[in-house]
Amino acid sequence: MGQALLAFLAVFAASFLFIPLVIRLAKRLKLRQTVLHYVEEHKIKSGTPTMGGIGFILPLILVVFFSRGNRSLLWVTIAVTFAYMIVGFLDDFLKVYFKKNDGLKAWQKLVFQAAIAIIVSVFAFLNPSVGGNIYVFFGFRRIDLGWFAIPFYVLIFAAFTNSVNLTDGLDGLASSLSIVYTAFFAAILALSITIGSNLFLSGGQAIDANRADEIHNLIVFSLGLVGGLLAFMVYNGYPAKIFMGDTGSLGIGGALASLAIFSGRILIVPILGIMFIVSSVSVILQVLYFKKTKGKRIFLMAPYHHHLEKKGVHETKIGLYYCVITAIIGALCIVFILI
Repeated sequence: MGQALLAFLAVFAASFLFIPLVIRLAKRLKLRQTVLHYVEEHKIKSGTPTMGGIGFILPLILVVFFSRGNRSLLWVTIAVTFAYMIVGFLDDFLKVYFKKNDGLKAWQKLVFQAAIAIIVSVFAFLNPSVGGNIYVFFGFRRIDLGWFAIPFYVLIFAAFTNSVNLTDGLDGLASSLSIVYTAFFAAILALSITIGSNLFLSGGQAIDANRADEIHNLIVFSLGLVGGLLAFMVYNGYPAKIFMGDTGSLGIGGALASLAIFSGRILIVPILGIMFIVSSVSVILQVLYFKKTKGKRIFLMAPYHHHLEKKGVHETKIGLYYCVITAIIGALCIVFILI
């Protein structure tokens, strides 16, 4: 795990030094966020530099690209993260250019995201280290989804990218929650390798060491992402000096989806990532209820973190609550694995 820790420190240092340059460049080019008009509490934040996701994603890619061993899954994870970052960048750029909070049209964003997800899902299914196999929650027994794995993987990409994107509504919320989630997910992968005697097991049948080597590089990527996000939190914590924008949130979503699919630990995602799900589900419920009742609402505002904000909970406390809940669930996941 020395390589993973080195990646963590290297990405943290590189991001910490790079992000101030991104902030200065964003200010010079007037790359400033236009806050939604109906978020009254955030009017003061309008004009804050955006597209900050570049500040930690590029150093992450640069550092982990040179990992050793079998790197096919790592390189694809890097490519997916970069591809989603570009989609987010286009969305952010259009928002800034037209000085409103509408970037890419919904169908355009859907087409771009779907294209990436389908290509990567087909690759994953055809890759012998992944296939259609997912591990049963905290154990080592696998389920083979067959061809159904492809649409299932596409769904995971859609869920992750949109959930992280929706969670990115308060200073430091998406970044801090992603730190806690990714750190525990990396720990779960590391424990899985260790308990399995450096091999992932399936019904007592050991998969070759190449699989464990690939997973190790995914752990390196995960800790590198944690390091980059920690550096970003220095500038994104309340009051934020820069926002990650869709550039960052879509990049993170693509990265986390890739980690889940390539590691086979997809069934842990809705447990460990429950607070991301809360963001998505609260929006879905709000929209459906609003249409069904012709104007009534379940929440004061969706996603749920804005409901809490409307209730008078400060955004720093909301971020703390989300992270603590995720950390507790992560600790319980590790306990179940050890059991």
